[in-house]
Amino acid sequence: MTKVKHLGEATARAAELYGDAQALVFEGQSFSFNQLNDFVERAAAGLVAAGVQQGEVVTLYAGNSWQWIVSYYAIARAGGVINPINTMLTPDEVSFVVEDCKASAIIVSADKAEAAATVRDKVKLAVVIGESDHGMMSFSDMLENHALRLPPIEVDENSLSTICYTSGTTGHPKGAMQSHKAVITNGAMTSQLQMRGAQDRVLSALPCPHVYANVVMHSMMFFGSTLILHARFDPSAFLVAIEAHKVTVIDAVPTMYMFMLNNPALGDTDVSSLTRAYVGGQTMPVSTMERVEQSFGIPLIELWGMTEIAGLGSTHPLYGKNKHGSIGVALPYCELRIADTEQPDKVMPRGEDGELQVRGPITMMGYFGDPKKTAETLLPSGWLRTGDVAMMDEDGCVFIVDRLKDMILTGGFNVYPAEIERVLAMHPDVALAAVGKRVDEMKGEIAIAYIVLSQGAQGDVDALMVHCREKLAAYKCPRDIVFVDDVPKTSTGKIMRRELHRIG
Repeated sequence: MTKVKHLGEATARAAELYGDAQALVFEGQSFSFNQLNDFVERAAAGLVAAGVQQGEVVTLYAGNSWQWIVSYYAIARAGGVINPINTMLTPDEVSFVVEDCKASAIIVSADKAEAAATVRDKVKLAVVIGESDHGMMSFSDMLENHALRLPPIEVDENSLSTICYTSGTTGHPKGAMQSHKAVITNGAMTSQLQMRGAQDRVLSALPCPHVYANVVMHSMMFFGSTLILHARFDPSAFLVAIEAHKVTVIDAVPTMYMFMLNNPALGDTDVSSLTRAYVGGQTMPVSTMERVEQSFGIPLIELWGMTEIAGLGSTHPLYGKNKHGSIGVALPYCELRIADTEQPDKVMPRGEDGELQVRGPITMMGYFGDPKKTAETLLPSGWLRTGDVAMMDEDGCVFIVDRLKDMILTGGFNVYPAEIERVLAMHPDVALAAVGKRVDEMKGEIAIAYIVLSQGAQGDVDALMVHCREKLAAYKCPRDIVFVDDVPKTSTGKIMRRELHRIG
């Protein structure tokens, strides 16, 4: 396991171990571990000089960039608490988060400066990555004006390192508090199971504020892998990058793989450098996983995680059996179990559905300022309720059924969108399938499928309905199929099932 005791030590240790080796590639720029550490030291000194004190929260509201990564570690180096927030948040949501976690400073990208201007009077320092007319300090000035290094700081590994806000599908978002130990353990144990190290060149366009992206970033900093980071996902650019940078590992969500499979350039791309690919963020149909493996010639390995556990909770060990459709086994030092959805302390037998729970050093300290929600999620026994319906087989491998909140109750039967999506994805005409629900007078709710067609496919509703009826019980079949160019997605590329009704 990494010897880093707190996140503020991460870049200095990486510089000591890996020095001038290539750490990060972003939009044509390349950075060594030594360079990143120098930037972090300068940025941290700049934050302290501007008044940020140890233990204070600094909000990080910016898109993917090398400056985002520097800012993340610089906040920790200064002794601050990192508050990375989703770039899709509205000004009102940003204002809520900043006030809720009592942030003393905010670092924003230029495209978010206007949105962040609403909180300028709530913080003592605002830094902008780029140019801004909103009276903020520029990130480059902060680096240039503070070349002196801060003295080492003492930080308890069990103290608060980050406050990560959930997406807030109902009501206000909740701030999951993570200790330094939780974040470091998650990054280290993920790298352990997936055998990530200095031999790897990792391609990612996952949004930096997301915990999956954090784990990939920590793998770079803790174990010396090279991260090829894209500002945003573009399937053509991804394919070019694989060949140009001799990528060995891809980290992506299901929709990213689906769009790459549907890209005509895939067949002409040299993918021989790839050794494996990982997918998380949402369940992926087995048939689509098999297509990815056939097209790229590598294993596609599923993982599962959530904000409340600082990243991953499970994956398959690289040298173990890769069970498609399963999210694998618990990370080392952690446990998974399946419990009754109504009685969270009652463990379900192997092979039966229930709510997935996780326990171990990766679980959150609680929701910031919300003991009620914390008590609903963290059981006194230490188990954390995930809200995912799952099943565990005899090997201890977990299979996600669906999100509890996404379940469709139709005529008294429970219908899970992921099951319908899995069946639709088997059809050659389907590039991407998303299933939502619609209120129905007779059945309460009915399933509606939204389909992005494969290249050249015409789309035949009747044929797809027949396909579903052959493989699903009648009550599980969608009641309507709508062809669309795309579906609403989160910043990570996860399908927003609750927003599907807005497009058809």
